[in-house]
Amino acid sequence: MEWKSEGSAQETPSAVVQEREGILEDTDEDGVSESFQLLQIDVGCECGGGETLPAGTASWCSELSRLAGQIRRLYGSNKKADRPFWIYLTGFTTDSPLYEECLRMNDGFSSYLLDITEEDCFNLFPLETLVYLTPDSEHALEDVALNKVYILGGLVDESIQKKVTFQKAWEHSVKTARLPIQEYMVRCQNGKNYHSEILAINQVFDVLATYFETHSWPEALKKGVSSGKGYVVRSLVE
Repeated sequence: MEWKSEGSAQETPSAVVQEREGILEDTDEDGVSESFQLLQIDVGCECGGGETLPAGTASWCSELSRLAGQIRRLYGSNKKADRPFWIYLTGFTTDSPLYEECLRMNDGFSSYLLDITEEDCFNLFPLETLVYLTPDSEHALEDVALNKVYILGGLVDESIQKKVTFQKAWEHSVKTARLPIQEYMVRCQNGKNYHSEILAINQVFDVLATYFETHSWPEALKKGVSSGKGYVVRSLVE
């Protein structure tokens, strides 16, 4: 598949919406699209209200750098994928601290082949096509469908904040799903607490990308969920 040309991030919001809606409608008789699978990273929620880590503190800057690093690793994984995703960074302003950190940490970030927009993730596509991935969802993700747009929440201080992404999806009446960790994995003896199910955005991406290629949740989860999270695939302990 061809990658989008450089400069795609400069498209106007209206042009972006029209083009992407056309992609979702471009399916064959089996409902399978020949286009990229769509993935949005909602960096608009990166500060999550700001109550836990005040902006400008050393901890906040450290978490910001961590998120910029996750975006770099996610992008690198996507470039290597046999079936790459079409990536959006939404709610992403070019005058934000995160943008500056991405430029500082990621060589060539301004030329990354992805879309960057200040638009909110809920305004780019019809709400019924969106699936917000959050560990707080009651619904396990069963498949990666070509007619859906998946949203990852880019959070600063992900280990502290609770239900930020779930609340955003609920407010916009958008479907949510969690990775099927509970269905296909079990806790090790050193299993951690609830927050062990919270993954970095590049880890979630690795799970999605591997499942998209293999259609195997055990393989996908083994790829993205490290043993340090306190989980192993059921088949390895049975």
